[in-house]
Amino acid sequence: MNRYWNDIVRGLSPYVPGEQPKLDRLVKLNTNENPYPPAPGVLAAIQTETGDALRRYPDPNADRLKTAIAAYHGLLPAQVFVGNGSDEVLAHAFHGLLKQRAPIRFPDITYSFYPVYCRLYGIDHETVPLDDDFAIDLAGYAGRCGGVILPNPNAPTGRALPLAAIETLLRLQPDVVVVIDEAYVDFGADSAVALITRYPNLLVTQTLSKSRSLAGLRVGFALGDAGLIEGLERVKNSFNSYPLDRLAIAGAVAAFEDRAWFEQTRQRIIASRDALIRSLSALGFDVLPSCANFVFARHPSRDAADLHRALRERHIVVRHFTAPRIAQFLRITVGTDAECDTLVQALAEILA
Repeated sequence: MNRYWNDIVRGLSPYVPGEQPKLDRLVKLNTNENPYPPAPGVLAAIQTETGDALRRYPDPNADRLKTAIAAYHGLLPAQVFVGNGSDEVLAHAFHGLLKQRAPIRFPDITYSFYPVYCRLYGIDHETVPLDDDFAIDLAGYAGRCGGVILPNPNAPTGRALPLAAIETLLRLQPDVVVVIDEAYVDFGADSAVALITRYPNLLVTQTLSKSRSLAGLRVGFALGDAGLIEGLERVKNSFNSYPLDRLAIAGAVAAFEDRAWFEQTRQRIIASRDALIRSLSALGFDVLPSCANFVFARHPSRDAADLHRALRERHIVVRHFTAPRIAQFLRITVGTDAECDTLVQALAEILA
């Protein structure tokens, strides 16, 4: 450790992102990226911002984008916050809304950035075990706490709660902020955005990385009561008043304007996911129900680490976690039908 680090840095265990391998002829199914390109208008919109305007700062409020997101979701721009990817939006939520005197709660198997934020910002937390079927158990979220955050669908399991369950959670915890992280919601889950007008403690976060094919552009946003959004703005403007550049704002606006492209690509992914689940099941895998653009699967008689290694030897990359309870699972991103077929064929050969 460097002697100039402070105690906060010494105590951090940073989040480890999915590998971005540099292999030839790679079938990359490890980081939940969209297998299809962004809407055609996105590239054209970005191109318009690549001239002389780049010497000027972007709009610090990203008003065009907030207006587009608000119109899409039937909200007001004052109910929209935007940031450099949903990870930054979540970081501001942890820092500005979830740092309370009582511990916050989130699932024991979930997005591994949550405990990292807790360590970074000095937030006490409690984890609530998933049930035996790897579903979120709402009973564990009753009682006094400093806030709640959970993904819906959950990651890495892909399992989702129905909207009625989210509303039950909000009724259990009316006096603290409840953050629903909807990074994968567009692939089959019910969005909690419909509850925002009735629950001022609800904050919903989403991203353009998955369902809108803009992982490389880094755009995320939060939706909620104007009071919560103002809190996030205060944190943002004390940290980085220009989080989104001109290219990101223009591309994100264009992505929201092309609803037909969005609907077409997400339906293709849903269909491919369901076909992939059937194929993996036919090979003997246990596959959790998924409302995301990935599946979480284990084989009853083959070690997950061995399968992960054998796939990589064939230039097929999936995600393997070593945490307790899930060390025998592989998380597999839904690719194109051709990529999924390549994966299934390789697994059939390995299992044989």
